[in-house]
Amino acid sequence: MKNKIKVLRAEHDLTQEQLAGKVDVSRQTINAIEKGKFDPSLPLAFKISKLFNMSIEEIFQNE
Repeated sequence: MKNKIKVLRAEHDLTQEQLAGKVDVSRQTINAIEKGKFDPSLPLAFKISKLFNMSIEEIFQNE
């Protein structure tokens, strides 16, 4: 699944570690999502979308 997390993280001046802390996951989970190796659970996708004040569809795109 494609996503804009890396771009959004940079725009908000957040490290992977900082983003992970805000959504209660490990830095490795954020890294795996950014690289497309892991699709987030629906609750995690909601947390990320709420944090960036965007819809899930704006952040995540099914390939």
